[in-house]
Amino acid sequence: MIRFMLMVNRQGQTRLSRYYQPVELSRRAQLEADVVRCCLSRRKDQCSFVDYKDFKLVYRQYAALYVVVGVTDNENELSVYELLHNFVEVLDKYFSRIMFNLDRVHIILDEMIQNGHVVETNKSRVLAPLTALDKMADG
Repeated sequence: MIRFMLMVNRQGQTRLSRYYQPVELSRRAQLEADVVRCCLSRRKDQCSFVDYKDFKLVYRQYAALYVVVGVTDNENELSVYELLHNFVEVLDKYFSRIMFNLDRVHIILDEMIQNGHVVETNKSRVLAPLTALDKMADG
């Protein structure tokens, strides 16, 4: 099960965070700082799977952006690694520019992951609600 997903830049600033299990607000900042420090300190030739406390971290780097997912021990790391790539491909397909609307990113993430479980990976199905919203906005 997916516990959380973070998108952070190289400076360690969190750009997106989504938690699928309750974490107190006071503990989130410390958890994010520790997780980011753990991933950013690793060399490029090291594995993208890290055992961290009572869960695993799976991360991928895309230019200056890191996407990090915390998963339970029984989750398949390779499937989560591919999910990260699929998520970034969906973002790339929807957004033509580097700047993107955070609300839209949350919609995409909600279409792919619900309650910590992957529910959809097909890019067209993930983007269907956004396409409908865009058509309504264009009127």
